[in-house]
Amino acid sequence: MDPSSSLFTVSVTKITTFTISLLFLISCSTFTSTEAYDALDPNGNITIKWDVIQWTADGYVAVVTMYNFQQYRHIQSPGWTLGWTWAKKEVIWSMMGAQTTEQGDCSKFKGNVPHCCKKNPTVVDLLPGTPYNQQIANCCKGGVISSWAQDPAGAVSSFQVSVGAAGTTNKTVRVPKNITLKAPGPGYTCGPAKIVRPTAFMSADKRRVTQALMTWNITCTYSQFLAQKTPTCCVSLSSFYNDTIVSCPTCACGCQNGTAGTGSGTCVHPDTPHLASVISPPGKSDNTPLVQCTSHMCPIRVHWHVKLNYKEYWRVKVTVTNFNYRMNYSLWNMVVQHPNFDNLTKIFSFQYKSLTPYEGLNDTAMLWGVKFYNDFLSQAGPLGNVQSELLFRKDESTFTFDKGWAFPRRIYFNGDNCVMPPPDAYPWLPNDSSRPVTSLLLPVMTLFLSMAFLFAHV
Repeated sequence: MDPSSSLFTVSVTKITTFTISLLFLISCSTFTSTEAYDALDPNGNITIKWDVIQWTADGYVAVVTMYNFQQYRHIQSPGWTLGWTWAKKEVIWSMMGAQTTEQGDCSKFKGNVPHCCKKNPTVVDLLPGTPYNQQIANCCKGGVISSWAQDPAGAVSSFQVSVGAAGTTNKTVRVPKNITLKAPGPGYTCGPAKIVRPTAFMSADKRRVTQALMTWNITCTYSQFLAQKTPTCCVSLSSFYNDTIVSCPTCACGCQNGTAGTGSGTCVHPDTPHLASVISPPGKSDNTPLVQCTSHMCPIRVHWHVKLNYKEYWRVKVTVTNFNYRMNYSLWNMVVQHPNFDNLTKIFSFQYKSLTPYEGLNDTAMLWGVKFYNDFLSQAGPLGNVQSELLFRKDESTFTFDKGWAFPRRIYFNGDNCVMPPPDAYPWLPNDSSRPVTSLLLPVMTLFLSMAFLFAHV
């Protein structure tokens, strides 16, 4: 056998292996993970607790409570929808604080007719203003649940259900299966119901403790990829020291022609005649996003502007703009990662809470509107924006305007990760001559060609 032929085969094999490895690394850094784990809120979830509080002639009465343990992800209007499949032939005799969307076929019942006879009921919260005799604590908010960091008291929703044909002891009752939670669309994946230690209840005077007859828990986690196939927000940047305004990446949330596979391309121009009739067709309610035609096609844009530079402080202006003609964002919030939040001195017209997912590191902040002032982000139009300014103290050991340091590393809006501009597009200082003028892929390709040349001469 020709030695040169053998060496050529080895070289080709090495080059192929290196190419596959390189492409794998590039793909890992390019595509967004679809896992539900959130590094900024590692313990965030919605826990659904069923507490059986009373046995009846043919079943039980239970209080179902949803706890939103997510720091910055909430459930907004039109609210949550909870569904499940009964393990046996259970029926719902009555409910308080919620209702099923369908009654189902109850024709076999004579006299008293159940509230719902469906094998797989779907439950929604009652609206505000429900009569008191149909309410229980933490109900009747139209399915809206606040995030834990924003409003812990509002991060709970409850209803009471009387279940029949279900068994009347801990050994005969079966937990429901196939639990689903929409908030209001998809995005949450719920695990199986697990029987746990019965919940203890403290009396109002805190002198007596009672406990549930039986308790089971369901844990639901969120995935942005399941919630929607395309991003929902993007980030643009500007600064006082550079005339360049870095816009949101083109087609960040979709393209107007819909050919990029990232969106339907449905949008409307603000100067379209009869715009009102397009937004809200007469007699029809449509929650499908209808965004203003832009290069990025995102419903939400967050703009970060480095505004002023003082001797000991520096100032940033943040503007959130709504481009969705069919959505008002209530209880909105924004999470920003920036290394200087440890030195935040003053924030104007927004609420602020530090999020510390890692001990000893304070680089993540949660921002939201002031109640009755700017906690409601109106749909696209003249009033469709909120803004605030942040004042930071300079830390001599870390502060710089060089190489994009003054801009955020990551921004979330309503819990969804926003699309950031590429790092090499950030506004740089005018006197900085080290800004790259070529693509960031060039070093990778250079390495690839060098290795290929090396293996070819082995």
